[in-house]
Amino acid sequence: MPRPAASDAFSAVSEPHRRRILDLLVSGERSVGNIAGTLGMEQPQTSKHLRVLLAAGLVGVRGVGKQRLYRLNGQALRPIHDWVKGYEQLWGERFDRLEQYLKQEQDKGEGNI
Repeated sequence: MPRPAASDAFSAVSEPHRRRILDLLVSGERSVGNIAGTLGMEQPQTSKHLRVLLAAGLVGVRGVGKQRLYRLNGQALRPIHDWVKGYEQLWGERFDRLEQYLKQEQDKGEGNI
């Protein structure tokens, strides 16, 4: 049974190749051939991933002659950003505690010189 297409941002970015494509599109529009060549992927594989990203609204496309240029739609990443933001305070607190611990250990080590 085939897997369902990733129709939301979370599902779409769960695949590493699609994240690499999004990373590449941050710098601007690119054709399928350019994306495939830059990432060392086959064009059909790249097109498949772009279709998933397009269905999720993470990329947009426009035709220029026979070429289709893909661009990042950063606004569609908002649900992921909002979800991760909820963990920002937790991470900040943990890093603060780690910094305090490391400082204490460094102070202990300097006292033994």
